[in-house]
Amino acid sequence: MPFLNVEIKARCSNASFIRNYLVSKNADFKGVDKQTDTYFNVQHGRLKLREGNIENNLIFYKRDDTTGPKNSHFKLVKVEDAAGLKEALTDSIGVKVVVEKTREIYYIENVKFHLDELPELGAFVEIEAGNILADLSQEQLKEQCDYYIKEFGIKGKDMISNSYSDMMLNKNDYFKITAPIF
Repeated sequence: MPFLNVEIKARCSNASFIRNYLVSKNADFKGVDKQTDTYFNVQHGRLKLREGNIENNLIFYKRDDTTGPKNSHFKLVKVEDAAGLKEALTDSIGVKVVVEKTREIYYIENVKFHLDELPELGAFVEIEAGNILADLSQEQLKEQCDYYIKEFGIKGKDMISNSYSDMMLNKNDYFKITAPIF
């Protein structure tokens, strides 16, 4: 069954502020997950195998690469044998890129928050207002996402339009764009 997130990803220089905000709102802290996302070669959308100590899923999603809140239509399959599935997918369609990160996971009702640290890319925050846990319209999900963007003080210039996989594939271009100009 496909689900919908309205989500953003942004560079994060204030993880402590966001973490304290979430704690003060009694967010459900799921823990810190060391994740390896293996992206596979597909003709459309993105297909990744997520391996972590909390989340282990095969995720297929379609999302426009635009800044600001965007719709992400996804299918999520829980994985029991990640190594076997990874081997089969690698042999059949090939690996596009591997992304490793440390992720703090929080929830407030149906809204999922990630504080991510990627060794090669830096610190990020993600907000995912989703209908996987609540029967909400796209408009309601967008309102939730917009609310937390404002609460966290996220500026448009900090928002990222594409996925970590794209950023890893284009690391040199990413750092040219995000490096401060003196």
